[in-house]
Amino acid sequence: MGRKGVCCCCAALRPRYKRLVDNIFPEDPKDGLVKADMEKLTFYAVSAPEKLDRIGAYLAERLSRDVVRHRYGYVLIAMEALDQLLMACHSQSIKPFVESFLHMVAKLLESGEPKLQVLGTNSFVKFANIEEDTPSYHRRYDFFVSRFSAMCHSCDHDPETQTEIRIAGIRGIQGVVRKTVNDELRATIWEPQHMDKIVPSLLFNMQKIDDIDSRVGPPSSPTGGEKEENPALLAENCFRELLGRATYGNMNNAVRPVFAHLDHHRLWDPNEFAVSCFKIIMYSIQAQYSHHVIQEILGHLDVRKRDSPRVRAGIIQVLLEAVAIAAKGSIGPTVLEVFNTLLKHLRISVDFELGDRRSSAGSATFSTSSKESDERIVQNAIIQTIGFFGSNLPDYQRSEIMMFIMGKVPVFGATSQSLDTSHLGDLGTRRIQIMLLRSLLMVTSGYKATTITNALPPPFLDPLLSPSLMEDSELRQLVLEILHNLIDRHDNRAKLRGIRIIPDVSDLKIKRDKISRQDVSFMKKHGQQLYRHIYLGCKEEDNVQKNFELLFTSLALTTIELANEEVVIDLIRLAIALQDIAIINEDNLPMFNRCGVMALVAAYLNFLSQMIAVPAFCQHVSKVIETRSLEASYFLPETIFKDKCNLPKSLEKHEKDLFFLTNKIAESLGGSGYSVERLSVPYVPQVTDEDRLSRRKSIVDTVSIQVDILPGNNTEDKNDNTEEITFEALKKAIDNNGLEEQEKEKRRLVIEKFQKAPFEEIAAQCETKANLLHDRLAQILELTIRPPPSPSGTMTITAGHAHYQSVPVYEMKFPDLCVY
Repeated sequence: MGRKGVCCCCAALRPRYKRLVDNIFPEDPKDGLVKADMEKLTFYAVSAPEKLDRIGAYLAERLSRDVVRHRYGYVLIAMEALDQLLMACHSQSIKPFVESFLHMVAKLLESGEPKLQVLGTNSFVKFANIEEDTPSYHRRYDFFVSRFSAMCHSCDHDPETQTEIRIAGIRGIQGVVRKTVNDELRATIWEPQHMDKIVPSLLFNMQKIDDIDSRVGPPSSPTGGEKEENPALLAENCFRELLGRATYGNMNNAVRPVFAHLDHHRLWDPNEFAVSCFKIIMYSIQAQYSHHVIQEILGHLDVRKRDSPRVRAGIIQVLLEAVAIAAKGSIGPTVLEVFNTLLKHLRISVDFELGDRRSSAGSATFSTSSKESDERIVQNAIIQTIGFFGSNLPDYQRSEIMMFIMGKVPVFGATSQSLDTSHLGDLGTRRIQIMLLRSLLMVTSGYKATTITNALPPPFLDPLLSPSLMEDSELRQLVLEILHNLIDRHDNRAKLRGIRIIPDVSDLKIKRDKISRQDVSFMKKHGQQLYRHIYLGCKEEDNVQKNFELLFTSLALTTIELANEEVVIDLIRLAIALQDIAIINEDNLPMFNRCGVMALVAAYLNFLSQMIAVPAFCQHVSKVIETRSLEASYFLPETIFKDKCNLPKSLEKHEKDLFFLTNKIAESLGGSGYSVERLSVPYVPQVTDEDRLSRRKSIVDTVSIQVDILPGNNTEDKNDNTEEITFEALKKAIDNNGLEEQEKEKRRLVIEKFQKAPFEEIAAQCETKANLLHDRLAQILELTIRPPPSPSGTMTITAGHAHYQSVPVYEMKFPDLCVY
């Protein structure tokens, strides 16, 4: 009788490979594999590789029988033999043998015995590490993916057994990933039906990590023992490995199951685990695929837009973390998509907030206020994300984003691209404006343009300085802070923080460069817009200390970055005009505002005089400030902006020594070579079409009054409708039935010219008209104006052989004698 109770005659008739296989099994399984016979079997398999498939099939047959009979000792021996044969044989014939091997592993995994499941997993992992010479075009691992994923969710009553099975499941998934990724047919593992099982299984075990923050960065290098004993750590490393092998075509399939898992387990609020997951994702994938993840987050945000505010805030915070990592590498083509989606959700959040407020009007409850607070969390998260993303973009992309956001701000005359706030009302529109400007403020932070034209192009500057953004104190503050970010190219703003009388400006160590030609051109074209915004900003009744501080900083930064001699004169004219606002008080400003404007002018002229370093100018400014400190300290910023300041009852009785005088400034600057002719012309801000149509108090009337009192614009000239002194013109002048529409049009053109044309152009045109006046009169052929022959006060006009009826002298009008 031979081993295993088989007679020698029967054994001799059996095929050799079966005899060799039978010989490796001892009488007592406790003795383990018979090594000598195992060596013979290995030698036979290597020498006759065509027999490998039969060896494998026979081993599989024995193993299946032993599993059914619960003869686990022989099962262990069979698997050990299979492992050794796999490691020793590398040939084409190993393909059929592998099928038998995988069939045996599947048998072990299907059994309910944990030890056999672990044994099958270990064998599969060894197999996964073997590199095959040729790919297998028919082999699939669907069963193993399903089985290993189920093992990852083991709920065995014994904690140690549960951990052991989960670890085996994770290692099995890792083996499947490695085997399929190295295979030419690796695309099969990335199919959604597989990823929907693998990824949630890994995430389920990763949730057991005690210290999440310790592993949210780039992959760590834990020891082998730690990885084997800790299912969470092993799952995380497997997850990193899986994502690291993902390519362009299958990245989305690997990421989408993450959203499903977080939704199913409600892990967006709180979102610590969600944040850690996406940090792992962003650090594990290839940098050029980062935008795929961002797109998926944006898409999921759209899907969950009707969820609770905290869920949406959790998703947005995840987006922020992803953007923070992606901004260091490749953002891809999703830049505008990110901002567009975020701005859309910003509007939705405001809509929800106002809707809840309207529905609870008159019956405010705690839950309603809590929901409004949650919506504010969503809005702040969106703003933070927009700002962080924008501030990490290169300058050429950041300028596009600035234009994009500004185009979304609902302002007067805005295009259809702005956010639709028609259904939100004034309150909702204001909320949108504030949040978009806050976003824009964060985007512009740290932006350094080579020229001011690049930082403030007209399509950006015009809506930013729109009057509709001046109706609220907070809006004006945000606009000024945005201007500071863009104008300040040498980081001087921090040195100018706070409005004050600076004793020695040189101590601030102001950094500045020579004004470029492009900046000079910008100020010629758009300087009046900046002056106008500052001028009107000082006239607002709701100004607080911060408004005055920001206005001072605006004037100072304009002086540092953009001021040549011409701009200096314009800024002084502006400062004197601001002083006149406080003194004359046509707008009925409160006394605090009037004193605040006076303090602003004092602080700025003190700064300007030291910057241009004209001794006489500095002396005049210093003298006025010294007089104020003794007699009217409420005209200085150090006093007026204190919590308790005694305000005067009126400003009309104050002496001239307390004010900055135009003639004194002109004398001081004229002696230093400045062209001071324009100082005698009061500053009048430009009037735009928005001023005519907006709800704000218009300055058209003020300009009209100034135009009326100019020479040649008296009441007798208001019926003037002509430009040249001709016979036809004289006939029309005599005619008392002039068209009123022509009069209004002429007057509108005159006013518009004075508002928008440069001062030099108006002066040159006036001089030209004066020089041409005599030439025009001489060109009228044989025109004779005869003195009246009688006291009747009439004169006769003749031209050539034509005679015209005498007309009274006071009825004759010569329009071109008037200089506007």
